[in-house]
Amino acid sequence: VSTSHLQLAAFALGTVGWILCTISMGIVEWRVWHVDNTTIISSGIAWVGIWKVCFISYLHVSPGYEEQFCHKFSGYDSSIPHEIYAAQGLLLIAMFMGLLGLTATIFALRNVYMGITDKTLITRFFLVGGFFYVFASLCILIPVSWNFYSVTHNQSIAFPPSYYMPSSPAVQEAGAAIPIGIVAVILLLLSGTFSLSYRFPVTVNTIMK
Repeated sequence: VSTSHLQLAAFALGTVGWILCTISMGIVEWRVWHVDNTTIISSGIAWVGIWKVCFISYLHVSPGYEEQFCHKFSGYDSSIPHEIYAAQGLLLIAMFMGLLGLTATIFALRNVYMGITDKTLITRFFLVGGFFYVFASLCILIPVSWNFYSVTHNQSIAFPPSYYMPSSPAVQEAGAAIPIGIVAVILLLLSGTFSLSYRFPVTVNTIMK
C-alpha cells in the first residue's frame, strides 16, 4: 500500500480528467462567434460546438424556438469542417479509453488494498490503466489543438442557409470547452505517467522465491 500512493493519485486525477473530457464534449462553447448582423442573431454572439451551433434570437426563426435556436450537425453535411467531425469521434474514443483506464486502475488498487500480492496482475493492470490514460489524453489533445488553430486563424464555416449563420464571423474566440479540454489532457497525462511508473515492492519473500 505504501508504494502505491502515486497510483491512487493517478486514479483521482484520471477521474477528474475523464469528467472534464465528458464536459468539454457536451457543451456547445467550442468557438464563440461575434457577428455584425443582429437581425436574427439578436445578441451578436453564436456558439459553435462539435455537435450543434446555437445563438440567442428574439425572432421565431424555427417552430418551437423563440430565444435560443440550435441546429444539430448532421452526419452527412459536407460544409462542416473536418476538425468538428474529428472532435466528435476522438472525444468519444477518449471517453471510452478513460473509462477503461479508470476500471483497470480500480482493479489494481483493489488488489493492493485487499492485500492480494499478485505482482504480475497488479503491475499489468496499472500499466494497462496508464496506457489508456495516455491514449485518452492524446485523443483529446488532437481536436482541442485543431479547433484552437481554426479559432486563432479565424477560419470560416460555410453553414447551410437553414442554420441562419453567416459563413464567417467578424471575430471569433476560443470557448470554454477548449481550456476545459486542455486541463483534461494535462490531468490524464499525469494519471498515465503515475500509473506507468508503478514498481512492485521487492520484499524478502519475493527475493527468496
